[in-house]
Amino acid sequence: MDARRIAESIHWVGAVDWDRRLFDDLIPLPDGTTYNAYLVQGAEKTALLDAVDPAMLDKLLARLSSAGVQKIDYVVSHHTEQDHSGGIPCILAQYPEAQVLASDKARGLLMDHLGLPADRLRVVQNGEKVDLGGLTLEFIYFPWVHWPETMLTWVPERRVLFTCDLFGSHLATSDVLAHGDPQVLPAAKRYYAEIMMPFRNFIERNWARVTALDPAVIAPSHGPVYDEPRLILDAYQEWVFGPPKNLVLLPYISMHGSTRILVEHLVDACARRGVRIEQMNLVDTDVGRLAMLLVDAATIVLGTPTILNGPHPNVAYVALLANLLKPKARYLSVIGSLGWAGKTVEQLGAMVSSLKLEMLPTVLCKGLPKPADLEAIEQLAQTIAEKHAGL
Repeated sequence: MDARRIAESIHWVGAVDWDRRLFDDLIPLPDGTTYNAYLVQGAEKTALLDAVDPAMLDKLLARLSSAGVQKIDYVVSHHTEQDHSGGIPCILAQYPEAQVLASDKARGLLMDHLGLPADRLRVVQNGEKVDLGGLTLEFIYFPWVHWPETMLTWVPERRVLFTCDLFGSHLATSDVLAHGDPQVLPAAKRYYAEIMMPFRNFIERNWARVTALDPAVIAPSHGPVYDEPRLILDAYQEWVFGPPKNLVLLPYISMHGSTRILVEHLVDACARRGVRIEQMNLVDTDVGRLAMLLVDAATIVLGTPTILNGPHPNVAYVALLANLLKPKARYLSVIGSLGWAGKTVEQLGAMVSSLKLEMLPTVLCKGLPKPADLEAIEQLAQTIAEKHAGL
C-alpha cells in the first residue's frame, strides 16, 4: 500500500477496486474501477486531493501512512459524490487540523450529503490560489461536469492538472500511469459515454481553459493518470467536437421473429450501401457498449414489436437512455411489427424529444414482413446512405 509518485512531491494515494461490477446501481463495470486521491506536499503545507470511496478508506489510510504523513493541512473536495469525498469525514477525524477546500456550491452539498461541520469547510473561489510552500494549488470552477459544484485543481510548478471526473475511466489496473497506452481509451470512451456525454456542451464551453494550461500530467479521479496528456486530449477532441460517423445504431427486440427479419434485412441493405451498422439485441445488452456506440452514431434505428399499443419496454428504455445521454446523432427511424394497431412511433419519438432528431421513414409491418415491407427497408437504407454521404 505504498504511495505512488506521479511528479516531484505529488503522489497517488488512491485505491483500486478490482471487484466492483456496478456503479451507482446503474453503470456496469466490466473492468472494475479506481478511486484516485492525490497527496501534494509543499515545503510548508500538505494537501490531500479527494478521499476515495468509504469502502476503500483503509487503502487510503495505509498509503498515507506509508508516505509518513503526520499532518494534513487541506483536503480538497473536487466533487461531493461519495466515491470522491466519502472518506473525508474519517480524514477530518484522523487529522484534526485539516480544513476542507471546496467550491461555493460544494459547501452546502458536503454538509447535506456527508454531514461535514461548517467550521471545517472553507470556500475557495474560481481562480483562487493556495500556497503550500513552493507548490501552488490553483482552483478552476468547472460546473456541470458533471455536478454543479465540480472544480479542477492546477499545480503550475509541476504542470499537473487534477480533473475530477473529466478524462476519467472505470478501469482497475496496477499501472497508475497510462504511459501513452491507447488500450486505456476504450475504458475512457465508455466513461465519457455514460457520464460525460450529457454535459458535452459544458465541456465545449470550458475546453480552452484546459488546453491553454498545456498540462504535462492529467490526473483524473478514476482510472490511470495521463503522463502523456495528448492521448486523452485528442480522444476528447474527437468525442466532444467531431461530427458523428457513418454509423447506424440498431438496438432491437423481436418477440416472435417478425422484427428480427426487418432488422437483419436492414443490416444487409445498409452494408451493401457502405453504411456501417451495429445490431444489438436488447434481451441481454451491455448498456456501456450501447452508450459508446451512441458517441459516434449518426443514425439511431429502434427495432421493436408493439406491446399494448406501444414499444417493447426494453426499447423504450434505450430511447429514454439516449435522451438522457444527449449524443450527437442526427437521424431517427423506427422499424418493427404490430398485431393490429398502435402508437409505437409517436411514443418513441416523444421519448427522444430532447435530441432534435430528423425523423426518417418508418417501417412497421402487420405480422410477418411482406415483400412491400422489405422494399420499404431497402428504401430506408438508401435514405440513410444518402444522409450519411460525406460522414
